Amino acid sequence: MSRIGKLPIVLPQGVDVAIADQIKVKGALGSLDLKSSSLVQVKNADGKLEFTPANESSEANAMSGTMRALVANMVHGVSKGFERKLTLVGVGFRAQAQGDKLNLSVGFSHPVVKQMPAGLKVETPTPTEIIIKGADAQKVGQVAAEVRAIRPPEPYKGKGIRYADETVIIKETKKK
Repeated sequence: MSRIGKLPIVLPQGVDVAIADQIKVKGALGSLDLKSSSLVQVKNADGKLEFTPANESSEANAMSGTMRALVANMVHGVSKGFERKLTLVGVGFRAQAQGDKLNLSVGFSHPVVKQMPAGLKVETPTPTEIIIKGADAQKVGQVAAEVRAIRPPEPYKGKGIRYADETVIIKETKKK
């Protein structure tokens, strides 16, 4: 059996899980749902979710670990939430959050406006910092990647939008 799939998920207080053809997790920060796999059996035993493969195939074994990890992320998301920090590096590079829109001034001849999907919040504590928050880990990471793709860091000066924990290796310029 999968090593990750063997571990039970302890449900924190205030998180409710409904198991049917879909697994629905509801908490303080919202609700998420995931289509259940026929290869995995899910049991809610007094505040702990347990995942077991439905049969002895390696596919069912792998899917039990995958389902457990996805549901653990859902439980973490509705209780504590996920966030991704981005920083802007460059002269005159600025970001401004206006409701569910993010206005970026990153060296183009026009400002770039990024609409945030439902369920995500964007904050700009300083003009060169962006924080994307939400309950769905996949959505938070995808939107952060899309914002970074607007102006990825270039390798010669390091200018652009980068993750807060990202290190950009600066190349040496060509010598005559």
